[in-house]
Amino acid sequence: MSHREPHAATTPVTGAVMGMRGCEHAAECTSERAGHGLNAVQERLAAVTASKWIDAIVTSVDAAGSAWLATLDGSIRRVWQHDAFGGALASGDPVALHGVYGVLVAGAQRFSVADA
Repeated sequence: MSHREPHAATTPVTGAVMGMRGCEHAAECTSERAGHGLNAVQERLAAVTASKWIDAIVTSVDAAGSAWLATLDGSIRRVWQHDAFGGALASGDPVALHGVYGVLVAGAQRFSVADA
């Protein structure tokens, strides 16, 4: 019988940006992880839980897909999206962020986002 060393403890990072693991290009990505493609269930759940939407203003967006949002209660939230929002966000834009299901609405566009 061999002696086994215990594995090092890990800390889960639920809901946080997990990177693009295996995703080369956003246009070809089929992942439904947070921050990638918006799936129908995620969109529907966000639509029926209206009290969880948070109004915010975009303070900045970078090419790596991170956006900083200033909420109306004075806090700053950073979210990430695989396609860097397709160029649809700019500083000063009003947006709505669903605080539970990770959906960001900017005008008529909806994005799946991950907390970053």
